[in-house]
Amino acid sequence: MSAVDSLLVAFRDYLLSRGDPMLKHFIGGFDWPTAGRSLAPRDLPVVAYLRELDRPVDGAEGVLFDGLSAAAEELHWAQTYGITDFGSDFLQRYGWVELFGTRGHFANEKMAGGFLLLGPDVHYPDHHHEAEEIYIPLTDGSLWSKDAQPFLPRWSGEIIHHPSNIRHAMRTEDQPLVALYLWRGGPLAQKSIISGRMQ
Repeated sequence: MSAVDSLLVAFRDYLLSRGDPMLKHFIGGFDWPTAGRSLAPRDLPVVAYLRELDRPVDGAEGVLFDGLSAAAEELHWAQTYGITDFGSDFLQRYGWVELFGTRGHFANEKMAGGFLLLGPDVHYPDHHHEAEEIYIPLTDGSLWSKDAQPFLPRWSGEIIHHPSNIRHAMRTEDQPLVALYLWRGGPLAQKSIISGRMQ
């Protein structure tokens, strides 16, 4: 079993182990993908932060973080935005990988799931999209805003839900953010609509 295959198993097992009713509803009835896609590994500058991090937390989130770290060199890291959206500094500290979905390492048309990486001192401004979304940070201390409310700190293992087309934003301070994400109920490859400004 490859490191990417093992990561999918760890991703699934982590979510199925959680007792949160909203998360259970979100993934209820989902047929976990088995058909792999041949995606060439692709590195991004932000992945260096993942390599430099010691396991940031213990418990189930730490185990999933270890699986991501082990597979990082085999993953096809990507970016939604270009230099004209947020500038080159943002792109040096931003990236994601779709583990499964319409573009991911495993094919699925119903849901997309993967990981977001943000380096330190990043402001990801207000944006929204049709798909409903769940984030679960694997690292502590990032700041999150939903529906133009004040930024609040979020911690490893917290479930952050963004309904369809609700504005949301993220900020990091001195530590990177590593977060699991899930998308469903909208175009799984949609580029988010930016409604906020860089700070």
